[in-house]
Amino acid sequence: MTMTQLYLVRHGQTEWSKSGQHTSYTDIDLTAQGEEQAKALRPRLNPEEFGLVLSSPRLRARRTAELAGFTDYEVTDDLQEWNYGDYEGITSLDIRAHHHPGWRLWFNGVPNGETADQVRERLTRVVHRVRESGVEKAICFGHGHASRVLALCWLDFPLIFGQAFPVETASLSILGREKESWAVLRWNS
Repeated sequence: MTMTQLYLVRHGQTEWSKSGQHTSYTDIDLTAQGEEQAKALRPRLNPEEFGLVLSSPRLRARRTAELAGFTDYEVTDDLQEWNYGDYEGITSLDIRAHHHPGWRLWFNGVPNGETADQVRERLTRVVHRVRESGVEKAICFGHGHASRVLALCWLDFPLIFGQAFPVETASLSILGREKESWAVLRWNS
């Protein structure tokens, strides 16, 4: 049985990732720096090595995939960013100052957005799909919080651990196995 390695790529910089604004369903493009970040992934990733290539439907993820050299990918809604509901477009500092003192996504969730259980459910579907694919390498182009949740689903960890796994723009992380355990092989490289 093939043990698939799962590569996670967060999209390159956008104006909102630069400012710290929560971005889920707002479909904004990469900045010029974000485009350069995505292009810098090319020498590190050979599209021919990946038997399964998935992307979030959001423009920032699809553009990152394309600029990294992946033109043949499947779009899946399961890789969308956590739906921030009423906190869409707002920074954590503004949320704490004007809406909910002490707010943290991992503990408090979002009003009129997705629950942690809903996010876990759809990203667990991605984990099952990758593990059952039979390919040696799979890659997912996605988002910051959703990539953290995907990794936690891979490891079967509680979602509150997500606070300890920050994901940089245009970073590459690799999940796989270490002997008999699911493992993080590389993070934010």
